[in-house]
Amino acid sequence: MHTILILYDSRHGSVAELAKHAAHGVEGVAQCEARLRTVPPLSAQCEAVAPAIPERGDVYARLSEVETCAGLMLGSPTRFGTVSAPLKYFFEQTTPLWLSGALNGKPAAVFTSSGSMHGGQESTLLSMMLPLLHHGMVMVGIPFCGTPLGDTTTGGTPYGASHVAGAGGGNHLPLSDHEKSLAATLGRRVAGCARALAEVPLQQ
Repeated sequence: MHTILILYDSRHGSVAELAKHAAHGVEGVAQCEARLRTVPPLSAQCEAVAPAIPERGDVYARLSEVETCAGLMLGSPTRFGTVSAPLKYFFEQTTPLWLSGALNGKPAAVFTSSGSMHGGQESTLLSMMLPLLHHGMVMVGIPFCGTPLGDTTTGGTPYGASHVAGAGGGNHLPLSDHEKSLAATLGRRVAGCARALAEVPLQQ
């Protein structure tokens, strides 16, 4: 089985919902499985320590899971047009994987959620791609052809799946049908690329 690690940070649930629909897309590809993982929150208090196991939701990711995955999908809420601090902090610990080339040649994709249509989704997605490119990963996006990308009036970009959650924090809007479809499409594309690249690795 080719394991696609779907690693995300979600404070109000929207990014977690996108991750689940991406996982459905992954699971629809033969010989591929999705593994959902999250990251612990950060605290401004130096002595604060997060529990080893979250109270609810998916368990925290380990670097070994990043190292051995066949493909990686990163999800983050939009924070002023860029990635959230917890996800950035976790990924900054992947230097040993960069040194060993563990992720080189593997497919990757990104997804996000913001409170408004113009909350910085595309800049967040693009900023999330940068460390993945440094790792030598192969970025996977969403094409306009054959998808509702050209018709959606909610979330969705060629750079990755997205959701417009609305203002109010926890009182977020549910995912639209287009947003669900595009997240699943992205999952299928990453899984398909992972399976193909496992059979015929990229030429260095």
